[in-house]
Amino acid sequence: MSTEEKKETIVPPTDADAAAAAALKKAKNEAKNEEKRRAKLAKFEAKKAKLEADKKKAAESGPSEKKKKKATKVEQPVFVNKTPEGEKKDMSEPMASAYDPRAVESAWYHWWMKQGYFEPELTEEGEIKPEGLFVVPAPPPNVTGSLHIGHALTVAIQDTLVRWNRMLGKTVLFNPGTDHAGISCQSVVEKKLWNEQKKTRHDFGREAFIEEVWKWKEKYGGRIHEQFYRLGASYDWNRAAFTMDPKLSKAVRENFVRLHQEGVIYRANRLINWCVRLNTALSNLEVENKELAGRTLMHVPGYGAEEKFEFGVLNEFAYQIQDSDERLVVATTRIETMLGDTAIAVHPEDPRYKHLHGKFAVHPFIPERRIPIVTDDIAVDMEFGTGAVKITPAHDFNDYEVGKRHNLEFINIMNDDGTFNDNAGPYKGMARFHVRQKIVEDLKEKGLFVDVKENPMTVPVCSKSGDIIEPIMKPQWWVNCKSMAEDAIKVVKNGELKIAPKVSEADWFRWMGNIQDWCISRQLWWGHRVPAYYVRFEGEASTDYSDNDRWVSGQDEEAAQLQAEKKFTGKKFTLEQDPDVLDTWFSSGLWPFSLMGWPDKTDDYEKFYPASLLETGWDILFFWVARMVMLGIKLTGRVPFSEVFCHAMIRDAHGRKMSKSLGNVIDPVDVIEGITLEGLNAKLLEGNLDPREIEKAKLGQKADYPKGIPACGTDALRFALCAYTTGGRDINLDILRVEGYRKFCNKIWNATRFAMMKLGDDFKPNPDAKPTGNESLADQWILSKLNIAARDTNKALAERNFMGATSAVHQFWLYDLCDVYIEIIKPICDSTDESMAKQKRAAQDTLYTCLEGGLKLMHPFMPFVTEELYQRLNRRANDKVESIVKASYPIEKEEYNFMEAQKQFDDVFEVIKTVRSLAAESNIKKDGIVYIQTHKDDTLLKLLQEQQLGIKTLCKGIKELTLLEKDQEQPKEEQFKSALGLKDKVTVYLKA
Repeated sequence: MSTEEKKETIVPPTDADAAAAAALKKAKNEAKNEEKRRAKLAKFEAKKAKLEADKKKAAESGPSEKKKKKATKVEQPVFVNKTPEGEKKDMSEPMASAYDPRAVESAWYHWWMKQGYFEPELTEEGEIKPEGLFVVPAPPPNVTGSLHIGHALTVAIQDTLVRWNRMLGKTVLFNPGTDHAGISCQSVVEKKLWNEQKKTRHDFGREAFIEEVWKWKEKYGGRIHEQFYRLGASYDWNRAAFTMDPKLSKAVRENFVRLHQEGVIYRANRLINWCVRLNTALSNLEVENKELAGRTLMHVPGYGAEEKFEFGVLNEFAYQIQDSDERLVVATTRIETMLGDTAIAVHPEDPRYKHLHGKFAVHPFIPERRIPIVTDDIAVDMEFGTGAVKITPAHDFNDYEVGKRHNLEFINIMNDDGTFNDNAGPYKGMARFHVRQKIVEDLKEKGLFVDVKENPMTVPVCSKSGDIIEPIMKPQWWVNCKSMAEDAIKVVKNGELKIAPKVSEADWFRWMGNIQDWCISRQLWWGHRVPAYYVRFEGEASTDYSDNDRWVSGQDEEAAQLQAEKKFTGKKFTLEQDPDVLDTWFSSGLWPFSLMGWPDKTDDYEKFYPASLLETGWDILFFWVARMVMLGIKLTGRVPFSEVFCHAMIRDAHGRKMSKSLGNVIDPVDVIEGITLEGLNAKLLEGNLDPREIEKAKLGQKADYPKGIPACGTDALRFALCAYTTGGRDINLDILRVEGYRKFCNKIWNATRFAMMKLGDDFKPNPDAKPTGNESLADQWILSKLNIAARDTNKALAERNFMGATSAVHQFWLYDLCDVYIEIIKPICDSTDESMAKQKRAAQDTLYTCLEGGLKLMHPFMPFVTEELYQRLNRRANDKVESIVKASYPIEKEEYNFMEAQKQFDDVFEVIKTVRSLAAESNIKKDGIVYIQTHKDDTLLKLLQEQQLGIKTLCKGIKELTLLEKDQEQPKEEQFKSALGLKDKVTVYLKA
């Protein structure tokens, strides 16, 4: 075989050869890996040795210079406001290097007030401006303490709308006020007087006690006003009102007199909700129904700390049938009320009891009382319990109706303080729940107790005191609401009144359709005394205060006297004013028009009624809103406002209702200024909490705020609350999110400060904000983004979409202006090249326009930081507006609709994001080398070439940027990472 033949001959490898080759390759890899492992180990040991050496050196030489510097760092002094109250802040001092809400939010509010910026602006003729009218009667907080975070939400939403409408050029009135809060305020003051002096209101007497409540009102009413100042609420304080001011009190009396003389208000002895603890009647809305799944032991206010009573059970006991050995078993959840039983009801078709119809049972503890057995197919369900129902007409709402149907005796067994009276026989003088326990024992002793069974039920609880409500018969004042409710339904259906969100509208129809008469009298001293007088005839020994015909009403006693003389001509009598006061909601139900001077036809009433918007929590839709609508239509003939917006209920981050006993109630000022955990603990001692509740609350505070609450500032708080507001029913507030918006404020501050440095002190903006025609692609893009932000924010606010509005301004400031535009124009603004002078000026003009527009867009949400920064801007030649409060709100402008430029820049930015993503994957932060190759699109290549400087500027860490045409040679893959971008129109290569 020749040499050439040998070269061409291929000898196939054997299995042994393959195995040997594989073994050799494996050995080489293992050796390589071992080499790497040893290199890594050596590197680790060297690093470890260096650390040890550095530590030893540091110990010998003392602390490092860096540590020394850190240790000797002096904390910044706490800001002190030196601006005299009402004066304008001095803006000549250099702008601070960092955002400090304490400094920024100082002085502005009182200057705004002094300048009259919050007063409604009218035309020269004193009329409403052609731009329109916007009136908001602010929900009056109770003067029972300080504001909580729920009030801050109300202010954030309302004041955002108020400032926005004011900037739209409308005549705006935001009317503040406070509510006397009859039950709550009297209860708080009574507790305070007992804790401090061990005196009751009766020790003081009515007049002296009311003086004490006025003192409380002055103290806490002032505190509430201060909190509103801090929250930036742009109220017209010249019109501040209190529900017991003379003007408003006159309206309350007029309301009562008109409705009473018309017969809508009437006097009747009916079953009411009675709070033993507060000793007053309550409306159904002031009663909370506590759901129990079954047997539950509960503590009741007024009893021993360790005493608990049984609820959630059905007790069965037997009544002996008169003149018979037969017994009739009944079941009840409130066995103590059997002392007021006046009948036993059975179903007329129930075969078990047909032989007992018309017979009587004997009361085991009051033997002289015969209890008739009546038939009732409405009250009795044959399948429930024993099919026999005890009837206590004077102490049960269902039994009350049975008593009326069968003309039964109504026997009241309870005193106002919850003890039993003479009608309770041997149980006279005992407390109601002690009677509950004793009756079970006594029935067992008599052999009449049958059984006890678990029974899911609802327990009515007083929303003010936490006490168990007792239904009791008392003569009270009532409002017949049926006709007024029908009118309130009609105005919503025909569109005169809009209720949002829709779920609240559905609630409205359901509640109004099933409305009951409203009990409006309260057995209190603090409040509007009922302007009704009982007519006592000369020589009359007895009185019947439930007799509706014996009552007259009037603005004062003289007016009532005239009414009585007209009604009882020729009779001699004296008048006795009802000692009760009116339900607080009866006065606050007049709020939108009593504020304006009704019943007098004042100038304010003619101009500012009806209001535009009523904004409040959904939880008082029926307490308050429904009553305003009913009374407004009835008394003025007009719906008191055209729109109701119901905001959500604020809960803590865990979804729990805000409660003082949980320690999760937040004072908005504590979020604004910040507070330590110790400070939060100390605040618990200021209230009337039981010592055990205080300890529990401290634990809750420690769990929620282990480091206290950081200082977030008003602007961040307001913005966060608006951002949280959706159409939902609850807001779970996380303070960390508020702190995040404080950082956003800092971002706005730093961006504005940087931008103003780029503009320079001598920068003079153009007389108007119209584009000059010299704008670059980036300039056009940001103006288009400003336009979009203006369009979306206005639309969202008009739709009451606060999350959408805050998202729009947040997007513009953070992502469009700060992260993109300000960054991309840095090299242009820093350029000294004369050839770029026109481009530089265009960028500066655009930057100014965006700062000016962005601050105005943000102002309704963040009033303080926007005013501070707005005052720093050099003004346009024709701009004479003194404050951002009065500036025009940005709207969508046709000249900013650079749609093609926006699309082109968005394409460029998509490429930039692809570069950034590759750089982040490769952890390249400097000296990066990038190639960008376009595919089949010469227009795109040209666009990227034109924007090459901007691309390089925004792709930080990139040293070299090369653009490749579609046919140019691609970089070698082993040296570069690559990624497709812009919907696969480009490939980005990054040197790894």
